[in-house]
Amino acid sequence: MIFALRNLSGRWLSLGIKCSVRSFGCGQVALGAASLKGRHLLSLKDFSGEEIKQFLWTAADLKMRIKQKGEILPLLQGKSIAMIFEKRSTRTRISTETGFALLGGHPCFLTTQDIHLGVNESRKDTARVLSGMTDVILARVYKHSDLEQLAEDGTIPVINGLSEMYHPIQILADYLTLQEHFGSLNGLTLSWIGDGNNVLHSFMMSAPKLGMHLNVATPKGFEPDADVTKVAKSLAGECGTKLFFTNDPVEAASGANALVTDTWVSMGQEEEKAERLKAFHGYQITMKTGKSAAPNWTFLHCLPRKPEEVDDEVFYSPRSLVFQEAENRKWTIMGAMVNILTDYSPLSNKPKF
Repeated sequence: MIFALRNLSGRWLSLGIKCSVRSFGCGQVALGAASLKGRHLLSLKDFSGEEIKQFLWTAADLKMRIKQKGEILPLLQGKSIAMIFEKRSTRTRISTETGFALLGGHPCFLTTQDIHLGVNESRKDTARVLSGMTDVILARVYKHSDLEQLAEDGTIPVINGLSEMYHPIQILADYLTLQEHFGSLNGLTLSWIGDGNNVLHSFMMSAPKLGMHLNVATPKGFEPDADVTKVAKSLAGECGTKLFFTNDPVEAASGANALVTDTWVSMGQEEEKAERLKAFHGYQITMKTGKSAAPNWTFLHCLPRKPEEVDDEVFYSPRSLVFQEAENRKWTIMGAMVNILTDYSPLSNKPKF
């Protein structure tokens, strides 16, 4: 089964069953829920809409069974995860570490003081060593190419905890939060107001597949990656959704069900702070911004938040879903790890996405 998953052409399995080609666009996934087992989660670009829904369904199911019903589910008992953190994080570390342990597994946290990826040992050798000792790697790195090399040289799944290009596990939490709030995702309009960064890239690679429209406002010179934009436009065309770009935050907020932003100065960009704050003047999300949004608009931010990005009136208002969003980092990473490492099938009814 894994052979077929890693080779995306319609080749014969060892059991003699012919497998259909998987669609990474809007079509139905060919192999069903089990197709997620053994997969790398480097970018949501690599997953179809149905596969993304499978991650979300599993997360919602685990949240219901563990949090609401108090069940003990040792689904990852006997398994371990290597957590490589080149960048610090509150939510990514706590959600992964506590989530993996809650499922009966053993998390191993590795900082730059414990492991210098590609410095005192090659990335290739690190991938091989960790493959022999653990069952999955989650890496939060500066360079996306490091994740790709870990995935290429290792023999276990690799999960992107954040790179300069993508942040898929954050977007899964955002989608679960919106699903819980609105009851479905299809037809919603998201308004991104801020930097053309890794979080935006992940929205662009996945929102169209879920039937969501995306308005993007970035200052001139801070637009999303050109290659990502090209793929996103193709996805939107294939999926029949709208993808709109502007430099005007108010225009981007028009008709939006969710206003979304992120930090303007990411880790590693501290020297650019003064320049960035000047460039992003006028991009703060306020109640005035929300006046052009849909009447039921909500607010999301992956945190940590700075007041210049969104004022207190919005951030602490009933429209803000940021703390529900933060908690859902735990349930969605748990859902992803369970899907990637086991053949788990949710017991709850599939949500109406």
